[in-house]
Amino acid sequence: MTHGLTAPAKGDVFLRISAHLAERTDIATALEAVAGEIAEVIPFTHADLCLNDRPGWLSSYEVGIRTRWSRARTRVDASPIRELITGHCDFMLCTDAMHDPRQTFEGACSEPIFNHKLRSRVHVLMKVMGQPIGTLNISHSTPGLYSEDTVTRAQHVADVLSPYFHALHTAEQAQRATQVGQEARAREEGLRRGALELTQTLEQERQRIGMDLHDQTLADLTRLLRTVTGDGRLDRAGLGQHISETITDLRRIIDTAVPTLLELFGFAHAVRVHLERAVRDQTIALDVQDDTDGAPDRLDPTVRTAMFRIAQEAINNAARHSGATRIGVYIAPHAPRGLTMTIRDNGSGMPDTPDRHSGLAHIRTRARLISAGLDITNDYGCALRVTLERQP
Repeated sequence: MTHGLTAPAKGDVFLRISAHLAERTDIATALEAVAGEIAEVIPFTHADLCLNDRPGWLSSYEVGIRTRWSRARTRVDASPIRELITGHCDFMLCTDAMHDPRQTFEGACSEPIFNHKLRSRVHVLMKVMGQPIGTLNISHSTPGLYSEDTVTRAQHVADVLSPYFHALHTAEQAQRATQVGQEARAREEGLRRGALELTQTLEQERQRIGMDLHDQTLADLTRLLRTVTGDGRLDRAGLGQHISETITDLRRIIDTAVPTLLELFGFAHAVRVHLERAVRDQTIALDVQDDTDGAPDRLDPTVRTAMFRIAQEAINNAARHSGATRIGVYIAPHAPRGLTMTIRDNGSGMPDTPDRHSGLAHIRTRARLISAGLDITNDYGCALRVTLERQP
């Protein structure tokens, strides 16, 4: 079945197409503007242009029916027109695309063909200066509607459309590149401001810690120095009590600083800093690995803090009591949406009846409060594993 136009009528259609396109500045409205003229040459249910986008991808612009083809870019190797766009043929003509293996192969983005019963299809190349820029694709729900004469007509339409749509597409890509550049500059400015704010926050934190150390810890140490260097009799019990209180106050200052470190630099960094502090001058190899792309920092703040406190207690136990020469903290994904944190050392292992001051009770409590699994194994050292089945 063919649909004929006389030569003058055909020329008039193409003149109208050119006139419409001369008034348009974007691809979508330009295609809408010439849809009626294309239908005069070739009746269609659906028509679209597939234009080469970035390497290996196509952008689609549709009239007649809106499908997923125009909602997202399509990979060339998944496109129903891949044989044409990759140069394996000069055109494609389908009597019934729903049963054509060239269009419905495994992995093909062919849902619109079935959803809208696009049976008759004709595809021709669009070229500018002899180079393919994309394809013109025309479809109809009636099977067997198109013939080789239709291919010729479609090629005439494509030849008229190609230079206009190439210019519009080039302008669109240039505009997109400009927008990407502006977004990149905005991100760079955001990073600059973030770095400035971070520097200011760190300075404020340094000043706060300095004031706490000056007003409290330094005053306590000065008082203790006077006590031990004075002429009076030393009260060892009282002196021990004062030293214990000073240590407690100093630990409070450190502990209040660490969550700020957690907020500023993230979970893995805060864990490493605590690990380094815990081992002090001991010759212990340290390792911190996060294979989750920062998943702990996407946890609810309360859960993240609890995980950090668990890591602190386990690290302290390993550094003080295990005799280990290596301590590591490892964070890994746990299917389907969880994570695990393992604190592992090569020391003596957890005793069967751990000291009540070991912090293990606190670890168990914190794990329960965040509904995390806790597993402790002694195997060439100790491995304490905390598992969150689902990231909150």
